[in-house]
Amino acid sequence: MTVSTKLQQTVASAESVMANLKSFALETQDQNAKQMFQSMAQSQKTIVDSLNARLQYVQSQEPQYKQ
Repeated sequence: MTVSTKLQQTVASAESVMANLKSFALETQDQNAKQMFQSMAQSQKTIVDSLNARLQYVQSQEPQYKQ
C-alpha cells in the first residue's frame, strides 16, 4: 500500500469523524455538549485540511500516485 493510498484512507476516516461530531452537535439538546461537539468538529476540520494538503503534496511529488 502506498503512502498516497494510506493518506486517502486517513482523510476519509477523518472526514467521517468530523461528520459524526457535527451530527452529535445537531442531535443533542445539551448546550454544553453541543458547543463541545462543534468545537471538536472545527478542530477535526483543521486536521482534515492538513491531511488533504499533505496528500496533494505527496501526489505532486509522485504523480504516479495521483488518482
